Amino acid sequence: MRPKNTLIVGASQGEVIHQLAHMSNRHGLISGATGTGKTVTLQVLAEGFSRLGVPVFAADIKGDLSGLATSGTAHPKIDERLQSIALDDFQFRSNPTIFWDVYGEKGHPIRTTISEIGPLLLSNLLELNDTQVGILYAAFKIADDEGLLLLDLKDLQSMLNWVGENSKTLRNEYGNISSASIGAIQRRLLVLEEQGGDHFFGEPSVTLQDLMPTDFSGQGVISLLDARRLHVESPGVYTSFLLWLMSELYEQLPEVGDSDRPKMVFFFDEAHLLFESAPKVLLDKIEQVIRLIRSKGVGIYFISQSPLDIPDDILGQLGLRIQHALRAFTPRDRKAIKATAETFRDNPDLDVEEVITQLSIGEALVSTLNEDSSPSPVKRVLVRPPESRIGPLTDQERQAHLERSPLRGRYDEVVDRHSAYEMLKGRAEATQQQKTMANDGDEKESKPRGRPRQSVAEAMIKSAARSIGSQLGRQIIRGVLGSLFGSRR
Repeated sequence: MRPKNTLIVGASQGEVIHQLAHMSNRHGLISGATGTGKTVTLQVLAEGFSRLGVPVFAADIKGDLSGLATSGTAHPKIDERLQSIALDDFQFRSNPTIFWDVYGEKGHPIRTTISEIGPLLLSNLLELNDTQVGILYAAFKIADDEGLLLLDLKDLQSMLNWVGENSKTLRNEYGNISSASIGAIQRRLLVLEEQGGDHFFGEPSVTLQDLMPTDFSGQGVISLLDARRLHVESPGVYTSFLLWLMSELYEQLPEVGDSDRPKMVFFFDEAHLLFESAPKVLLDKIEQVIRLIRSKGVGIYFISQSPLDIPDDILGQLGLRIQHALRAFTPRDRKAIKATAETFRDNPDLDVEEVITQLSIGEALVSTLNEDSSPSPVKRVLVRPPESRIGPLTDQERQAHLERSPLRGRYDEVVDRHSAYEMLKGRAEATQQQKTMANDGDEKESKPRGRPRQSVAEAMIKSAARSIGSQLGRQIIRGVLGSLFGSRR
C-alpha cells in the first residue's frame, strides 16, 4: 500500500523505500557512473512529484526524458522488477508535460532578458576578469540611471559603445572606464552570440507561472528543457539559465513555512558544469540560494557522476541521496568511492564502500530523511520502474504534443521592444542632425568675400601636396602647380 503523501523510490528486501513529501524541499542528489540508471531514477522521481501535484522543471540532456509525456509499455524486465517491488497502484500512464528549447526547435522558445539575468551571472557566463566585471556592473548601473532597457545582446553592445564614447564624462561618477576592457567584453559577447546567446536573450521572456502549473486534475506539470544541443554547444548558457531560474524562484516566490509538499521541484542535470569553473562569489551566492530557497517550498535535485562534484557546503544540505554504481578503475576512483561511502549515515549491515562497485543497473544506495529531518541509514534499493516510456519520443510524437500545448503561440514570435539599442541610436541620430545643422550655419557665416572658391582641381592638388612629407616631394608638387596655373615664380 502506498503511504500517504510520499514519494516511492523503490524497495529494499521487501520494504518500500519512500521519501516524505513534506521533506522533499530539503533537496537531493542522484549520482553514479554513466549507464547505471540515473536518468530513469530522475524519471521516476519526476513522475512521483507530478502525481503529488508538484510542478517539476528538468533539463533533458539526452532527450530520453521526453518519454515522460507518453505511457510506458510492458517489458520482461519491468515485469521482473514489479515482482520484486509490491506496487499496488502501478499502471502505465503519461504525465502532463511541456517542452522547452532555447533554440525553439524541440520545444517552446525559452528566453530571459539581459536585465533579468543581471551582471553577476553574465560576468560568469562571459568569463570576465575583475576589471571587466567592474565595468559590466557600471554599464548596468548607468543603464538604470539613464532609463535604458537592456533586453537583448544588441542592447548591451550599444550600451557598452555609448559608455566607451562617453567615458570621460562618466568617469567622475562611475570610475575609470577602459576602452580596452570594453572591447574585451564586446568580443566575449560576439562569442556568446555565436553560441546561442542571441536565442536566449530577448522577449517575450518566460514567466514563472508558465514553468510551474498544474493540470485540470491537479497533477503537477513537468516542464522539460531540451538541452541536447545547448549543453554541448554552450554549457555556459545552460548553467546560467538554470542558475537564473533558481534565483528567480527564490526572489519571487513567497515564504510558505511548513507545507505538506513542495511548491516546485527543480532537477539540475550535469551539475558538475555548474561548480567546476564558478568563481567564489558565485559559489557563495549559489550556496545561499540553495540554503534559503527551501523556505519558499522549492526542492533542488542535482544529478552528477560523483557526489564529489558538489561542494561540501552544498552537499551537506542535500536530504535525499540516491547513489548508483561507481567504478574503481584507478587509484583516484577508489579514493572517490571511499569518500562517497563516508557521506552516508552508517548501516552496520552494509559495507557501503564495497557495495557501491557491485550495484547493477537500476540498483542504488538510498538514504532519505526521517520525520525529524535526520538522514535514514543507507540501504541497498531496487529502484521502481517508471510508468511512462523509458526512452525518447519520436519527432512526430513530440511535434504532435507541441501542437496541443496550452502555451502554443505564446513564446514563438520574438518581440523587439523599444529598448537601449533603439534609444541610443535615436540619440546618436539627433546629435548628428544637430551637428549637421550647426556646420551648415558655420559654412554660411564663414563664406569668403571677394574671392572665388577654389575649384575641385585646386582642392585635389593641395590635398596631394599636404600628403607628401619629403622636401623633394613638395618641390615636385609645386612644379606641377606652377605648370598648371601658368605661374613660374
